[in-house]
Amino acid sequence: MGKTHLAQAIGNSIAENFPDKVVLYVSADNFTNQIIDAIKKNNVTDFVNFYQLIDVLIVDDIQFLANKLKMQEIFFHIFNQLHQSGRQVVLTSDRPPKMMEGIEDRLISRFKWGLSADLQAPDLETRMAILGYKTMREGVEIPADVSEFICYNIRNNIRELEGALISLIAQSSLNNRDIDLDLAKEVVKNFVSEMNKEITVEFIQRLVAEHFKVDVSTLQGKTRKRSIVIARQLSMYLAKNLTDRSLKGIGDNFGGRDHSTVIYSCKTVQDLMETDTFFKDTVEELEKKIRMSLNEK
Repeated sequence: MGKTHLAQAIGNSIAENFPDKVVLYVSADNFTNQIIDAIKKNNVTDFVNFYQLIDVLIVDDIQFLANKLKMQEIFFHIFNQLHQSGRQVVLTSDRPPKMMEGIEDRLISRFKWGLSADLQAPDLETRMAILGYKTMREGVEIPADVSEFICYNIRNNIRELEGALISLIAQSSLNNRDIDLDLAKEVVKNFVSEMNKEITVEFIQRLVAEHFKVDVSTLQGKTRKRSIVIARQLSMYLAKNLTDRSLKGIGDNFGGRDHSTVIYSCKTVQDLMETDTFFKDTVEELEKKIRMSLNEK
């Protein structure tokens, strides 16, 4: 999700704006190797003293200290000294403190002292902007539908997004093929496990929820907020048109609503499409994304 880049950016910014501050970025793996080396050379005290002189300590992937009791003990003392001296400590992890297993409770409690920031997966627009930037750096152009296809299917990992782009360029060059949707589908299959699956109500719900920036559970819930109701009705409309589920089956996926609710929702969406051009464009765009997300040939 870019936490390493963000952590390094914090360090770079502090070093640039406060040149008198001692800033250190270190991965948990390197920190562990440093401790092992210090133990071998019998200079753990010097090691700890060095770290206690740092103004800003940034440790990446702190979860890798799990089950390494000696490393945790040393880090505990370093953390305490820095905190008591008013220094700053920045930690990154792939999970929140309460979900870290193999980390001592006394460390977990200290991790909770500070501000916790949750980095969410980038939305579709952000992924497309990132891919556009990377294609520009590679000096290649890819069609808009190819870019959208890749970014919709690769959602959670920017490294995979970059890997897909590199594979796409390589396949195009090695096989002397144009970069088009068919080639993109072949490449993306190597990165995404959900390709070649039928369209499901659950899949539609996830896509619509992402578009409207709400949780799927909200679509399935009972809230009558207008924006949520529209999103829910739109999901039912797409489910009716793009899946073979019965009206009752669709209703079951929306908190057990009956078939009459599904019929009413579909009629409402149809009426809105006739009177609201922007809404019609939204529906057509979502339907396009749903069809594009599958490996249709």
